[in-house]
Amino acid sequence: MPKWPDWWEWELDVSNPHLRDNMVIRRFSEVDLRDMMENARKLARDVVPGRWIVETRFDSADWEVIVEPDAVKQRLIVVTAYEVY
Repeated sequence: MPKWPDWWEWELDVSNPHLRDNMVIRRFSEVDLRDMMENARKLARDVVPGRWIVETRFDSADWEVIVEPDAVKQRLIVVTAYEVY
């Protein structure tokens, strides 16, 4: 298992409206998202500074979850999540 950064343990913030819309469109719940994060396989820097790509699986498919650590609030903001084709 890879070594995760300290912010990995911060509380997830799933209040982003973009994320909430995509949860409906892409048919996953907050519980599913938390499961994806729990079963993450790899973490990589995103092209957007300060954001990270979490590689995971959901419903027998590869998914990526984009997160942005907020050091001030000590929360891990979930920006979006999508299946990788």
